[in-house]
Amino acid sequence: MTDQLTQPENAPVTPLDTNLVLDLWSKTYNTSGKPDWSHIFPYYAEEIIFEDTIQRVEGKADFIAMCNRLTERCEELQMNITAIAQRDDLIFMEWEMTMIFRKTPSTTLYGCTKLTLNDAGIITRQRDYYDLWGDIFVNVPVMKKAYPRFMKRLFG
Repeated sequence: MTDQLTQPENAPVTPLDTNLVLDLWSKTYNTSGKPDWSHIFPYYAEEIIFEDTIQRVEGKADFIAMCNRLTERCEELQMNITAIAQRDDLIFMEWEMTMIFRKTPSTTLYGCTKLTLNDAGIITRQRDYYDLWGDIFVNVPVMKKAYPRFMKRLFG
């Protein structure tokens, strides 16, 4: 595996908009095999803050390391962006991401991402929203019925 930290620093990039996000993200995920984020790393600021339901990562080096860990764990990862919109410095996208891990059935997560851009159109913050356990438990026979009942009982 190539070291994705060797991307040129401060390489000039076109400011992100919805069309460019669709183009870049389609090259990241929609090939057979492991994902490759190397072409989108220049669109992330050095001080990027990434958050999702299980982690918060600060700084570009740690963000790249997180992406590399996911690449190593996945046999294959595909993403389908089903909707995208932009208003000022925010880009929102709705997606379906299917992950295939060793010795497990494929798992599809349904979620949304909010990208916050700086004045140069570079990502300074990324927040991913998804129900990790609900989407995973749909593939586990006992949990398939128990998890929704638990959530309904606990949260109404």
